[in-house]
Amino acid sequence: MSVFTRRLFGMAKTLRDKLRRHHKQAHLETLKARGLRIGERVSFEDGCFLDPSHCFLISIGDQVVFAPNVRLIAHDASTRYAIGHTRLGRINIGSRCFIGDSVIVLPGVTIGDDCIIGAGSVVTHDIPGNSVAAGNPARVRCTMDEYRLKHRERAQQGTTFNADYARDNLDDVKRQQMLDAVDKGPTYII
Repeated sequence: MSVFTRRLFGMAKTLRDKLRRHHKQAHLETLKARGLRIGERVSFEDGCFLDPSHCFLISIGDQVVFAPNVRLIAHDASTRYAIGHTRLGRINIGSRCFIGDSVIVLPGVTIGDDCIIGAGSVVTHDIPGNSVAAGNPARVRCTMDEYRLKHRERAQQGTTFNADYARDNLDDVKRQQMLDAVDKGPTYII
């Protein structure tokens, strides 16, 4: 691929990313105008769904990270089928939380401050602060302190790669080094 072609692809990617960020921000502003409460430094990866018809029932604290495809659903239309009425419930997410890939949070749930919700979990009931929860339905697995200790110990025993190994810096050699490390034991990247 020529230098010109690489630059052209790079410019197209940059433009696409800017348009995607603009669209995401415009959508968030619309939801806020409808009553969504959202704190400072909250990040949403692609594919997140914040119940647009009932976003006024959703409150999100500061420094929350939403991995791709998270769904916050503040209504339950299955009750409409059963009894003729749709059930509504607040969703409150505290500060400094990480909500993993493809998590579903259902109406009437509070997730406390300083929580991690594992990928693929379905949160059907409250999760207390300082907790790591996972599963369907999500259950508390350990405290954040226990989680930190476990992973600090594992990181010391295993391999940790620096920022030179971030997604955009990978080449075939670095990918192979990472594959070899993962096969040998605990592997982390800064």
